[in-house]
Amino acid sequence: MILTLLNLFWMFFKIGLFTFGGGYAMIPLIRDELVGGGYISADALINFIGISESTPGPVAVNMATFIGFSQFQNESIFYALFGAFATTLGVILPSFIIILLIASLGSKFLQSKIVNHAFLGLKPVVIGLIISVSAALMVRAALPNIDFENLIFDFSQFNYKGLIILIIVGAITLFYKKMSPIKIILLSAILGMLIYGLIP
Repeated sequence: MILTLLNLFWMFFKIGLFTFGGGYAMIPLIRDELVGGGYISADALINFIGISESTPGPVAVNMATFIGFSQFQNESIFYALFGAFATTLGVILPSFIIILLIASLGSKFLQSKIVNHAFLGLKPVVIGLIISVSAALMVRAALPNIDFENLIFDFSQFNYKGLIILIIVGAITLFYKKMSPIKIILLSAILGMLIYGLIP
């Protein structure tokens, strides 16, 4: 159990250390480390993303907490809480250390041309990561049997219910552009209960 906790802590420490651009940019690293390592399935990752988006707090921290908790939920609540603590600490510790270093170095560090050029180089990469994650999630939601990593292109199952929800929510947000994210999440949840509950 201690070895698993240390592995989870180290995985999320690396994810927190090398992620720029927030929680969405972190998803490819989480997928490589945890789905690739056999800790969670690709479907579980999608569920964790949805839960993390729907609960208060940063997406990255929420996701780390939920994943850490899930690794020990079949053993005991005590172990599950330790798992959640290990992954949450792992993902926030690099940012804490980096902020401390920047604060100790002062404003000269942020005004450095090298640092500014590095951030300019990171921006397109972060945008690319977020676009790739968004595209992969939409494809996975509509066509659950497709697996790009293992080159499986099975179009036999099509999740038209999820597509209906996406179209309805997309159309509503086009007309009501100032609609808050909380209302969009609640609307999506209600539509999900109605459509998945009523349509066989």
